[in-house]
Amino acid sequence: MIKHVHIWHLERITEPEQEDLPRNYRLELASANLPELNRMLYVAVGAPWSWYERFNWSYEQWQAFLDRDNVQTWVAYSGATPVGYFELEAQRQGSTEICYFGLLPEFIGKGFGKTLLEDAIKKAWQLGGKRVWLHTCTLDHPNALGNYQSRGFSVFKEEDIHVDLPSDALQPWPGANKTHPVVL
Repeated sequence: MIKHVHIWHLERITEPEQEDLPRNYRLELASANLPELNRMLYVAVGAPWSWYERFNWSYEQWQAFLDRDNVQTWVAYSGATPVGYFELEAQRQGSTEICYFGLLPEFIGKGFGKTLLEDAIKKAWQLGGKRVWLHTCTLDHPNALGNYQSRGFSVFKEEDIHVDLPSDALQPWPGANKTHPVVL
């Protein structure tokens, strides 16, 4: 199915103030580059929003991406359960991209998103950049753009593309949409 997608590229060029927000999770940097972990997080968080770009990556593609020195994966946990994650990539000329950011569906709307995004911004700045950027699109959660803008991000570029998505909604495994309905 061909779907029209609007993409917003956003950036933040001011470092956040150092404040400790109350959080109801524990944030951990992944201590090993494990394709299984990143793929699990990518699929669990992204399937409801039709994240498709890495859906069919091979193990070798995941490993090659994660083995670069400039990539970090941070996971938020409530007890031993993953709540969400973000992936950072330090780039040339002092930029850090928040490549992926999101919550597992069961944790959306429970007060985790704002604080986890604040943590992602702080960790991105700690990588030594002068600019933190990301992109979101009409396939992401409807509140994503507003959350980014309320955390100090400004749109620097917009574009429209057409993507060929599977006619059935992407799911972490076959039949998962029976328990967690997804609307595209």
